[in-house]
Amino acid sequence: MTIAPTSPAAVDDIVRAAAAAGAEWKRASVAARVAALGAVADGLDAAADDLVPIAQRETHLAEARLRGELRRTTFQLRMFGEMLQDGAWFDARIDHADPQWPMGAARPDLRRVLEPIGPVLVFAASNFPFAFSVAGGDTASALAAGNAVVLKAHHGHPELSAATAAVVEGALRTAGAPDGVFAIIFGTDAGVRALQAPAVKAAAFTGSVAGGRALFDIAQARPEPIPFFGELGSTNPAFVTRRAADRDPAALAADYLASVTGSAGQLCTKPGVILVPAGSELLAALGGQQLPAATPLLNDGIEQGYRAAVARTAAVDGVRTIAGTVSEDESAPVVFATTAERLTAEMDTLMAEMFGPAALVVAYEDEADLVDIARRLEGQLTATVFAEPDDEIAAALVPVLAEKAGRVLWNQWPTGVSVTWAQQHGGPYPATTAVGTTSVGMAAISRFLRPVAYQNLPDALLPDALKEANPLRIPRRVDGELVLP
Repeated sequence: MTIAPTSPAAVDDIVRAAAAAGAEWKRASVAARVAALGAVADGLDAAADDLVPIAQRETHLAEARLRGELRRTTFQLRMFGEMLQDGAWFDARIDHADPQWPMGAARPDLRRVLEPIGPVLVFAASNFPFAFSVAGGDTASALAAGNAVVLKAHHGHPELSAATAAVVEGALRTAGAPDGVFAIIFGTDAGVRALQAPAVKAAAFTGSVAGGRALFDIAQARPEPIPFFGELGSTNPAFVTRRAADRDPAALAADYLASVTGSAGQLCTKPGVILVPAGSELLAALGGQQLPAATPLLNDGIEQGYRAAVARTAAVDGVRTIAGTVSEDESAPVVFATTAERLTAEMDTLMAEMFGPAALVVAYEDEADLVDIARRLEGQLTATVFAEPDDEIAAALVPVLAEKAGRVLWNQWPTGVSVTWAQQHGGPYPATTAVGTTSVGMAAISRFLRPVAYQNLPDALLPDALKEANPLRIPRRVDGELVLP
């Protein structure tokens, strides 16, 4: 299906409408926001039988995968609604006036709270056409925070984007949300124009390093630079100690390659590089696995990018193919192997993401190599350790990986990012452009809130979250002490 790009005039109208709607939406009650998020979730659930076939046709993803992803999407919408109700996200702080404040001068009455940042531009992702697209986590967290959302559709699934947006817009309208609080735009130029619009106050992106960095630079070059929360690229290395490699090498190899080839390797947390002991049964097992047949990837751009990345890896001296095949005609799964010495000599090429069903196995001679390689890493979304609790190298490795990755895993694969209170889906650049934030989990709301302090204001003029009587009945820190309702 071909959908015409949104015209410059239409983009301007949509952004203006979002600014007007956002001014109203930020004043909406928590109950109203909860109802709206629930209405969107209900609407998507009801439309599943219409949306999933469109998604299958446009993305080549399996029905079971898509239905599971849609359930995840509606789950996180409802979970943000549940989170809103406890009020902790306000981070309300009250310091009453204190003429005897030990600093040497009287302390004024100061009250601080988190408020909506303003209209948010969301760039949809291709690899999760529900959970990271039109009604995905960025949209859900921005709406929950009280912001209007302008959604730039991904070109890989335009018909699904339009159909999903219609469900979202209808549900929000039925729930009483202001017109314009959510709108969709199409086309690269439309996305750039919206990103440059003065009324847009933050943007979120999931995609490639090149595309994300280009948009990040645009966001920072504005007369008023804005926060740009980009999730870009990650190789998500896995480190296997000698003892862990000996536990059950056949099962470990099978589980690893299932993680690599699941969804045809098109997951941002795919563990693309695994480090294993040289000469181990695990190394042999990884080369002896039967890989899935080639399947079409999400779109032509990803197909071309995958084949180019595979060709670059295959061309490196000292890299050999141990499972699957390198093909110029199809995006076939493939497993490469090399040595730790060769990896350290070619870090830029061999640690680059191969987005698709490919992996690199790196054989090391000494476990100390694991720490050395970890220190050389760029920022990652995840890093995984397979080890025994009393492996000496693990105690040295884990702190280094915690400096390099947003999530460190122990004896588990990183694919499958659970939507939870404690989830962290982010990391140092180039994994993301904002190391202190997450795009998955309840903490994602903090990206689209900003702190405001009120000094010596009359109680009647304060936001409800800061009024003395605590009408919202939320937890607050008062004069340094946490006070529960």
